[in-house]
Amino acid sequence: MNKQVFITPKVSKAKRVFDVLVSVLGLAFSAPLFVVIAAAIKLTSKGPVFYRQQRIGAISNAGANYFEMIKFRTMRVDAEAGTGAVWASANDNRLTPVGRFLRKVRLDELPQFINVLRGEMSLIGPRPERPEIAKTLEESIPFYLERTYGVVPGITGLAQVNQGYDTSLDDVRSKIAYDFAYAMSLTSVSRWLYMDIKIMMKTVMIMVLGRGQ
Repeated sequence: MNKQVFITPKVSKAKRVFDVLVSVLGLAFSAPLFVVIAAAIKLTSKGPVFYRQQRIGAISNAGANYFEMIKFRTMRVDAEAGTGAVWASANDNRLTPVGRFLRKVRLDELPQFINVLRGEMSLIGPRPERPEIAKTLEESIPFYLERTYGVVPGITGLAQVNQGYDTSLDDVRSKIAYDFAYAMSLTSVSRWLYMDIKIMMKTVMIMVLGRGQ
């Protein structure tokens, strides 16, 4: 049985155009930052500059789409050698000094503009989760995966700016309502544009004030 998709074709097209334009501008203006951040990572810790991790993209009747999300590396290369896939936490000792700063101001997310240009992510949307963690969440929280049904996951989103990143099941339970609320804003161009601009402004404030994790 087909599930309900809230996003309209008109909003889908407008959202994609907006994503591409902002991502191109974002990559162009942040190019000098890429050089500085890459140098800082290489000079202070061993390992690659970028970190690629499989995530779950938009879900359709055909199933889930998987992609490799790109970030600046913020952790030691052996961060999950003994733990496997786990959430990051406040004062996470796996973070490098540079990585801790990048997370605070969310500059580690800059390479995801590339994911947006590829169509794997959107600027705004539910946060894409790792398959192994998503499986556990779906067993514990009914309809968890439906939060990205017909909705491309984003670099930032309504849940992230209101509550931050997930660190526990309770965080996910309280945030999933935000993801569904965002999906319902995609029923008209005016509602979507108002919501996306509001989220982007909140995201900038979080970056400026260093409230990321």
